[in-house]
This record gives sequence, structure tokens and C-alpha cells, in this order.
Amino acid sequence: MPSTDASPTAPALSVSLDGVGRSFPASTAGEPDRRVLRDISLEIAPGEIISLLGPSGCGKSTLLRQVSGLDRPDEGVVTIDGSPLVGIDQRCAIGFQEPRLLPWRTLEQNVALGLPHGTPRSAGRERVSQLLDLVQLGDAKHLRPRQVSGGMAQRASLARALSRGPGVLVLDEPFGALDALTRLTMQDLLLEIHAAEPATILLVTHDVDEALYLSDRVVLLGTEPGERAGSGAVIRSIITVPGSRPRDRGDSTLAHLRAELLQGLGVSIHHPAHTF
Repeated sequence: MPSTDASPTAPALSVSLDGVGRSFPASTAGEPDRRVLRDISLEIAPGEIISLLGPSGCGKSTLLRQVSGLDRPDEGVVTIDGSPLVGIDQRCAIGFQEPRLLPWRTLEQNVALGLPHGTPRSAGRERVSQLLDLVQLGDAKHLRPRQVSGGMAQRASLARALSRGPGVLVLDEPFGALDALTRLTMQDLLLEIHAAEPATILLVTHDVDEALYLSDRVVLLGTEPGERAGSGAVIRSIITVPGSRPRDRGDSTLAHLRAELLQGLGVSIHHPAHTF
């Protein structure tokens, strides 16, 4: 691996959400605003990997936007390393479900787009080369997005997000569009990246097994039982995942936690036997 002298990697930073709420205007005049998040309070330690789980539309991506500064809460405050977030914060980088690479640029050029403004050219080249090697794309750096697989494109997207050396990495279903085998490979790669570039990671996923394999803690979002529609999602539960990473995917402890999370998501894991 290339020398790390060119790496501008910041230390992993803490994230704090204190009473965060977010509402959006109603689509019809005269109706109340649509509340998406309500009273979200969470302390994330530097270097933690936190997964957000919850039903579709419960506000997981909305919460990520509060942390990244792409949106602002109506209530409460978000802080990074003790400083209140007031807009898009350069200490935070974002990865999306789609790679969102510029098709006319090479993978190397796409990764370079994420470098901090004013990075010296030689240091930038070294940093990009270092990251491409880290995500196993060193030999593909001159290819364009249409010439590579979906998994390779997503690796380039991760490298671009890391190129500024963020203290916080926000990922919105980064592997959701990949096939099952590529997804497993990308999960292992993310852990390797985290070991080499130990940012604090906040990850949205719909995959319970993925959350348990990657995370230190899993946060389950959703409305409280009996709450009316539009009352806003809250943190239903937080599960601490035992053991160090990488974990054994077949660990019986993870199977028990999987059942607990599925139950929290309203998914039945026991089906009555059929008689014929």
C-alpha cells in the first residue's frame, strides 16, 4: 500500500443528536404538517459503526440528512465533535445507494473530485492512488464507469467519499443495488476500509444481517405502537452487537438478535405448519 504521508484523514469524530425532530409541509392546504422524526436523541462515539433500521418511509434517510447537514431539523440540535451543525460540514462525507459517478471521467478522476479544495496536485495524486488501492481498484483507475461492474463503481464512490478524510461517514443503503454475493464482499471491504480509515459511520440499511455484521449498535426507528399516522418516528430500541469485527455470520448470538430485530420490524419468523 502506498505511504500514508499524503493522507489527510481526520480522527473519527463523535456525533450527538439531542431531541431532533423534522416535519414537512402538508401536500394539501389546511392539513397539518407531516411529522417524520420526533425526539431523536443519540450519542455516537468516535469510530463507532451505527446502523439505522426501520420500515420504509420511517425517516431513516431524513435522519442521515440531519447528520450530514443536507437538511436542518425543526427541533433539537445535531453536533459533531461538540460543535453544532449549521450546514453542510466538511468533516462529514456522504455515500449513496447509487455510485453517482461522472460518466465522462475515469475512476481516478471521479475519486479526485472529493479531495479538499486546495489540495496540492502531487499530494492529491498520492491520496487518490492510496484510496484506489484500498478499495482494490488500482488496476482499473483509467476505466470509466460504464466499463466497470456495479460493485466496482460503488467502491469508487466510497473512495471518493473518503478522499477528504472525513471524521464522519454517512452511508445511505450503499449496497442496496448490488447482488447478494457482491454485497457480502462489499461488507467485508467496508470493514477493511474502516480499519484503515477509522471514521465514525452512520449507515442506513434494510438488511438485518448486514446491520448485525457491520455495526457496534443497531438503532431501530419507527412509530410507537398505537401512535397515529404522522406522529413521527422515534428510536424504538438500540441493540448493542457483541463481539469484535469481523464477526462470524453464523454466530448463534447474531441469530438471536436477528429474530429480535425482525420482531421489532413487525416480521413474523414463525409460520404455522401446513397440513395437506
